[in-house]
Amino acid sequence: MSTYYLAIDIGASSGRHMLGSLENGKLKLEEIYRFPNGMKRVDGSLCWDVKALFYEIKEGLKRCKELGKIPSFLGIDTWAVDYVLLDQNDRILGKTYGYRDDRTNGMDAKVYEEISLKDLYARTGIQKQIFNTIYQLMAVKQKEPELFEKAKNMLLIPDYFNFLLTGEKRTEYTNATTTQLVSPVSKDWDYELIDMLGYPREIFGTISRPGALVGNFSKEIQDEVGFDCQVILPATHDTGSAVVAIPTTEDNALYISSGTWSLMGTERLEADCSEESRLRNLTNEGGYEYRFRYLKNIMGLWMIQSVRKELAEEYSYGYICEQAKKQKIPSIVDCNDDMFLAPESMTDAVRAYCEKTGQQAPQDEWETSAVIYNSLGKCYGDTIGQIEEMTGRQYDCIYVVGGGSNAEYLNQVTAKYTGRTVCAGPGEATAIGNLLVQMLYDKKFRDLKEARACVKKSFEIKKFG
Repeated sequence: MSTYYLAIDIGASSGRHMLGSLENGKLKLEEIYRFPNGMKRVDGSLCWDVKALFYEIKEGLKRCKELGKIPSFLGIDTWAVDYVLLDQNDRILGKTYGYRDDRTNGMDAKVYEEISLKDLYARTGIQKQIFNTIYQLMAVKQKEPELFEKAKNMLLIPDYFNFLLTGEKRTEYTNATTTQLVSPVSKDWDYELIDMLGYPREIFGTISRPGALVGNFSKEIQDEVGFDCQVILPATHDTGSAVVAIPTTEDNALYISSGTWSLMGTERLEADCSEESRLRNLTNEGGYEYRFRYLKNIMGLWMIQSVRKELAEEYSYGYICEQAKKQKIPSIVDCNDDMFLAPESMTDAVRAYCEKTGQQAPQDEWETSAVIYNSLGKCYGDTIGQIEEMTGRQYDCIYVVGGGSNAEYLNQVTAKYTGRTVCAGPGEATAIGNLLVQMLYDKKFRDLKEARACVKKSFEIKKFG
């Protein structure tokens, strides 16, 4: 009888429960349950509905019970940087803000009153993004200081869900590094930095590495879903899990985790916190086995997702790719410009950028899509040059994993702008990486290299260029 492992993978627009098992040395996947997600306006703020998300987590668990496919282990991964503050009775304080909320505007200047951006990067190695937790917490200090007075714990989103399932409060390492408050040397909270910023140090719990056991379901959860299960920490940052599933046994592969965001980088054993690295806007996010994901955050398919929502009728991403491929418009936008973070209309934002920079403005949604795809390819090409200069290595192949690996036109554009072979797949990399860490905990693989070899053997990898 197969042992089942369950990856609960929650992204910014949807979540799913993916069952995994090993059969004849290959990984088998089955989607059990899927549910929508998204930030919603609450009194003018963009927020997550964590109560609704936890309801969906439990509904997916009940679905496993109904199917008679009960997992022995499960892991949860989500997006990074967002959190809840809990009071002494473990109730959420205030709103559960989403990272696209604008309350962090100007909070970088407040942080830099205590520590310069240069010194902050030297301490943490994390790329400045205005939505990083460090700036979100400064917004609490400046605008809602009463929350800090009542707060007893800060838990990142996946850690909060693990707490609701088990009653155990753990902070997982890979996601913690995205707060910009963790030392790449100690692999722990930089308490000196936390004190410097005036954040209450007691709310920051012990950091656990991916592959650690959180605990079993609480009695209340067992009674509700009908079974018990061991909860394991995968890389709870979804990109951290996706990188675990790169289909290669090379030690220095270059990857793009392609989804709402594009994360392009490589793995290193030590962080590069140099000033040159900071100026290139590269980051050192934590990875499995304390590897560092040396990468650049690029706006990614969020731009295409936003355009798709604006279309009069629902088109598939495949159809959008086909139409974009037919266009001849040469214009390029900077995908990382803040104007693309949360515009009212992505189509209008792309048009405005082109007009502002003296380029041909797209006339319809297909030209807009073509501009976005080509701009992503151009950004990838620029980034690979920077990474090669910083690492002293040359990369002949780019491993594209995640949902964007299914975008054939984007893969062709990526090969064109980078001049490298693109190896695309698997599309379900985040869930797969989540499952692999559970299987490593269960000693189904000797090490990460053997786990990645299983991915390479189990899934189709398409080549471009």
